[in-house]
Parts: sequence; structure tokens; C-alpha cells
Amino acid sequence: MKTIYLVRHGQTFINRYDKMQGWCDTPLTEQGIAGAKNAGKELANVDFDIAISSDLKRASDTCEYIIEENINRNELQHIATPFFREQFYGFFEGMNSDEAWRMIGGGHGYPRREDLFTHVDIDTVKDYMKEADPYHDAEDAQEYWKRVDKGFEMIKQMEGADKILLVSHGFTIRSIVSRFAPGQYNLAHGPQNASITILKMDDEGKINVDSYNKMTLDA
Repeated sequence: MKTIYLVRHGQTFINRYDKMQGWCDTPLTEQGIAGAKNAGKELANVDFDIAISSDLKRASDTCEYIIEENINRNELQHIATPFFREQFYGFFEGMNSDEAWRMIGGGHGYPRREDLFTHVDIDTVKDYMKEADPYHDAEDAQEYWKRVDKGFEMIKQMEGADKILLVSHGFTIRSIVSRFAPGQYNLAHGPQNASITILKMDDEGKINVDSYNKMTLDA
């Protein structure tokens, strides 16, 4: 049984300005660096066997801050991979979030993102996004999961890696929780920056969600 400590990266400038941030990238803010370090302190005594992150800098940097605090920091290998990148938003990258979600959901009767995520499952939201993208570059659900599933297969094949640090992104974490714990958590809003979500993976690769969007392991 593998335990995956799934952490959202620290706050970035685009997060601060409430803009769409998928594959586009901006640095961590001072608050984001502090959040990453706090997550590291919370996870300091978890003797991780491997550290994995999205290859986007905000996630990779957050992972490094967490590693610096860890009991295994001198031995811990960090793998940065595109498998656990954020959803690619295509045309909507960098756009004001409210404006983007109005374009994505408005044609389906959901001009507000809270209504969209309350009433529509996340995979359908992905399909709406590709449909609304004038260039159709945004990932739909099939494209997205083809990529992310490669990441989980990689983790499944890691012999001897029982405690895994995985640093990823808000919409990706929300998507994973929606898929493996449908209806169990309120996903109208995404996880907080630097929050911790815990997954369990059995030997066959089946995933369960133990907890979602916690700032401390004791919460």
C-alpha cells in the first residue's frame, strides 16, 4: 500500500490576481513561499521515499521547499514530470477567472463558476472548456486523463516507494478527488494553496482518498 501526500503548490502571483493558470507559470509570492515552507514543516517527519512534482516551476519550487524541511532531505530524489501538470486551459490561460468561467459555462446556463462546479461534474467541465476555446487547444477530459494516468502508472511501478510526496495543482487535485471519491467532498471551490490531500494506492493501483484540503495532518 502506497500513501501519496498530494500537496497544492504555494500561492503564485496569478493566483493572487485570480487569473487562469494552467500551463502558464508565474513565481511563488512571499506568501506562497511561506506556505510551501509551512507544508514542509507539517510533513517534516514523514520519511518520504520519493518526491514527485509537476514540471511547472511553481510546483517544482514548492516541492523543493518541502524537501528542505524533510527528515530524508539528504537522500530524497525529486522527479519533475509533465504528467502531473495542471489542466491546460488553452485560450483561457492568463484570463481573468470570472470572465473565463463565464465563457466556459455561460452557454450551458452556468455563468458563475460556483454554479458550474456545483451542478456539473468536473470531466464535463473539461469538455465544456475545450468546446468554448476558439482554438480548441484546451484539454478535454480524455486528453487530460490520458496524461495524468501515465503519472499514476509511474507511481504504481515504483517498487519500495511507499511514502510519496506529490506536488501538483488546484484543478488537478480537485479532478483527482472527484474521480476517486465522487460525491464525498464539496468541490465547488478548489483546495487551498499548500494544502495537503492524502491518497492511498493499493498494489493493483486502485486509489482511495483519505483526506482532502487539509493544512495540518491532524485536522
